[in-house]
Amino acid sequence: MINYIYQLVSPGIFSIKYSDIDSSNKVIVRPKYMSICHADQRYYLGQRDANILRKKLPMALIHECCGEVLSDKTNTFKKGQKVVMIPNVPGKMRKGIFENYLQDSRFLSSGYDGFMREFVELASDRLVMFEDIDERVAAISEFVSVGVHAVNRFNLESHCYKDTIAIFGDGSLSYVVSCVLKSIYKDTKVVVVGKNINKLSYFSFVDQTYTLDRLPHDFKMDHAFECVGSSGSYYAINDIIRHIKPQGTVVLMGVSENEVPVNTRDLLEKGLNLIGCSRSGREDFKKAINLMSNKEFCNRLKPIIYEDMPVRNIEDINRVFSTDLNTMFKTVFEWKV
Repeated sequence: MINYIYQLVSPGIFSIKYSDIDSSNKVIVRPKYMSICHADQRYYLGQRDANILRKKLPMALIHECCGEVLSDKTNTFKKGQKVVMIPNVPGKMRKGIFENYLQDSRFLSSGYDGFMREFVELASDRLVMFEDIDERVAAISEFVSVGVHAVNRFNLESHCYKDTIAIFGDGSLSYVVSCVLKSIYKDTKVVVVGKNINKLSYFSFVDQTYTLDRLPHDFKMDHAFECVGSSGSYYAINDIIRHIKPQGTVVLMGVSENEVPVNTRDLLEKGLNLIGCSRSGREDFKKAINLMSNKEFCNRLKPIIYEDMPVRNIEDINRVFSTDLNTMFKTVFEWKV
């Protein structure tokens, strides 16, 4: 079977690669709905270092996707079953190390072809079945699993005092982390600190929101999640250090292309615990699907999803990436190539 792979060959330019599908001991999936991540946009716009672009391109983008099983040589799934696809392909597992941090792991759409293909062949353990979830919401399951992973790491490392948890950032990542925290820590006060009043208005389910310029001088929290990234990481991390209580845990999730100065004096004096979180693994996907199977949780995600028109060709791919630049949160589209 010949597969059509839509590869980004240079910023803003796609080409179709034709390749044979290796179906031996693999599950063949037809992608149905996809979502664009900031990482996809950075490649598309050429906002990565030139050496990195030369090393990783050409490659197919997109690592947030749900699809339908076409065939399964492993007899794990039935034809027609709905699945979400796990882009992390782990190397040799090591006790105590999460699969997404293994140095020999591969991540699809980061140096390896992502899901912008006519068909995707994956090992059966790189798929998680779902049923009663809107496919447009299922498309962001990888994104939700990243939030699940961060909260799981936080739960393992943080102390027992969790009266107030603050999330710095008002984007999609902050929104998803807030959803996960409110589902798991029902008695904890969850506060979101951001800059955009319009975006913060979407966080009606948390206990309190602040714009950064109106954050009370005496505001305190037990723990915090940094979901800002880019140049804003500097301000967010140091604001967290300023307002967090001693021995609090800070989960760092925002990606910055540049080094970020940190106020180490106060960090050390307060004995803070910093956790760096990136990506997710199979267990996180399973927990994410379990959360998303809850109607209330699923409905809470819908307001941040903008569905663009279906994608049928390269012209449509360029259109949807352009649309995403003006979308407040997540852009989802049906893949109909």
